[in-house]
Amino acid sequence: MNATEGGDESALEVGPEAGPDAGPGRASGRDASLAPGADTGPEQGLEPDAELDLDADVEAEAAEELEAELDEQLEAEFESQAKPDAAHWRGLGKIVLAATPIGSARDATQNLHDLLAEADVVAAEDTRTLRELLRRIGVTPSGTLVSYHEHNERERAEELVARAAAGATVAVVTDAGMPSVSDPGYRVTVAAHEAGVPVTALPGPSAVLTALAVSGLPSDRFSFEGFVPRRPGERRRLFAELATERRTMVLFSSPHRVADELADLAAAFGATRPAAVCRELTKRYEEVRRGGLAELADWATAGVRGEITLVVGGATQADGGLDGRTDASALAARALELAAGGLRLKDAAAVVAEGAGVSKREVYEAALAARPAP
Repeated sequence: MNATEGGDESALEVGPEAGPDAGPGRASGRDASLAPGADTGPEQGLEPDAELDLDADVEAEAAEELEAELDEQLEAEFESQAKPDAAHWRGLGKIVLAATPIGSARDATQNLHDLLAEADVVAAEDTRTLRELLRRIGVTPSGTLVSYHEHNERERAEELVARAAAGATVAVVTDAGMPSVSDPGYRVTVAAHEAGVPVTALPGPSAVLTALAVSGLPSDRFSFEGFVPRRPGERRRLFAELATERRTMVLFSSPHRVADELADLAAAFGATRPAAVCRELTKRYEEVRRGGLAELADWATAGVRGEITLVVGGATQADGGLDGRTDASALAARALELAAGGLRLKDAAAVVAEGAGVSKREVYEAALAARPAP
């Protein structure tokens, strides 16, 4: 999806454990009076109040010792969960999809450290990118590093599943983010399920969720549309289909095409549809630019650098989309707008009709009647 960058040369260090002092209970000054040979007769014995104080001290010491033991048990349990030993990964026979940092190497989790160090096989989208990540986080793998990318995914998936079926722990990583999300990983996952090999995941950084979170756009419902098509015709057809989508949309873009993509989005969705351009997420020059689509398209013409994720608001009644324009003239106008963006009028009418729940023929005929004479 994108190459790991960033200026941080080392991973976060795990601090030393700071458990409570669980030593034996301290001796009370009153205990000395109970030493062998001490006179405890009526004339020299403890006062009744002192006896009560002694009982309270003993109970307090016992409570402290019990609390210390419980604290030690909790710390031991936490440490075993937070930092599994090598046996946690070895000999289980599984495929592990592991998320890697999308920018800063400091975002690598402790579980990722352990997996990369202990897995029998690590399949990487680009082994050079993986080696750089390993260097930055200070991990020396004990297993075999192999490539697993879009050009060898079909053949390599069978090999990886065969290794896992034989008892190996196979880690699958991409250049950044979670495998299978617009990255290699889907085929090996399907093959593993079909072969009865367990598949699990190590969660971590995600450009999709990070961009959605910082965009300032509604995030209760959203759709992820992957990479924007390179060819203008395919891109415009996709945008025409998404024009009436009510959910917030997340798309991956490229610095070389983002200006044209934003312009096409403005033509399909409307100039004022709110959006956000999120670039270099988690890196030193992270930037989130918000505004209407036309405004963002103008801004992008000056040049945008870095890795880019687009977040676009869903259709509302104010956009003149699905929510309010159900009369024939309004639907015809919407179809003509989409056609002006490069879509055939029949296709534009079909998109509008599907979104409005009306007849495609009705919208098409209304659009023909409303179309200006040549």
